[in-house]
Amino acid sequence: MTDVLITGAGMSPFGRTEHTTGRQHAVYAVKAALADAGIAWSRVDAAFGGSDAAGLADTLVAQLGLTGLPFVNVKNGCATGGSALVSAVNAIRGGMAEVVVAVGFDKHPRGAFDPSPADWGLDEAYGRDGLMVTTQFFGMKIRRYMYDHGISSRTLGLVAEKAYRNGALNPNAWRRTPMDADEILASGMVSDPLTRYMFCSPGEGAAALVLCAASAIGNPTGVPVTLRSAVVRSRRFGSFEVFSPWIAGGALSSVTRDAAAAAFEAAGVAPGDVDVCQLQDTESGAEVMHMAECGFCEDGEQEKLIASRATEIGGSLPVNTDGGCIANGEPIGASGLRQVCEVVRQLRGQAGDRQVPGGPRVGFTHVYGAPGVSACTVLTR
Repeated sequence: MTDVLITGAGMSPFGRTEHTTGRQHAVYAVKAALADAGIAWSRVDAAFGGSDAAGLADTLVAQLGLTGLPFVNVKNGCATGGSALVSAVNAIRGGMAEVVVAVGFDKHPRGAFDPSPADWGLDEAYGRDGLMVTTQFFGMKIRRYMYDHGISSRTLGLVAEKAYRNGALNPNAWRRTPMDADEILASGMVSDPLTRYMFCSPGEGAAALVLCAASAIGNPTGVPVTLRSAVVRSRRFGSFEVFSPWIAGGALSSVTRDAAAAAFEAAGVAPGDVDVCQLQDTESGAEVMHMAECGFCEDGEQEKLIASRATEIGGSLPVNTDGGCIANGEPIGASGLRQVCEVVRQLRGQAGDRQVPGGPRVGFTHVYGAPGVSACTVLTR
């Protein structure tokens, strides 16, 4: 199988800006990734990218250069960035291209996401009855998980506390003011047991990667990272998902477990080999559940691991070293590629104040989106 290397990674600052469009964020990120790789846009053979609400990615060629390359739009909810990355990898491994760009970007207005039931194949009554409010789903799912596996509300507060602490070390993060767990727990209930500061916010930003076949890069200017695997999976029967919170009976299936297991198998790497990881943390409970679903611990072990600071930057399993979605916000198209950019920097030893000590060599990323789509990657130095 053709080795795929990440030779360039670039991001715009995340957050909210009044006069910058989502497309402008994307152009900034692509140019930063190209500069990091030390190549010109004219060297790129193909591109894949998308956003949920900020426009068509293929139109970025108007600013990047009209070179005639194939540029494919990707839209797959919160897994848009991860899906663009899978497409880029497949283009290289399939012989379509040697140098490919993957980009994800978005710009969301203030307030909660406002999805239309029809777009998800649901009856309008689903929205009329308030079931399209995603905070309710996240509250229901983590409340059941806490009951089944002995997770406390304080653990949810500690997850968010870590996110804001790590975000304060990240110059691209939106939320850069540390908060302690007590303040987070007292910040006002949104959907029990999740409080205001346990959630990420819709925002804006972009992230981009330059990927190459190993035979194409010659002498790279940066430190290449090998992308061992990149997979996307959708939900199976028996899952409990956003906009589909039902229980079929028996053991629940999990799209995250499926995607993570497939990524590790394809990479020939085990969860215990991972030195740094990024897990979808739309809210604190998501990070807790995804630790187990991605294979890093058993269900219920999170309580002890988080209390012992194992998931901190200097711990045995650093999670969301850049602050995750809670500190960076959630521009839907960009989140999956932001995660990969962070792991690339960690594996290169270029993460600055948030650098994981000891020279991490294996990284993992995971993104989850409605109504049950997950994308995972394994990267090595």
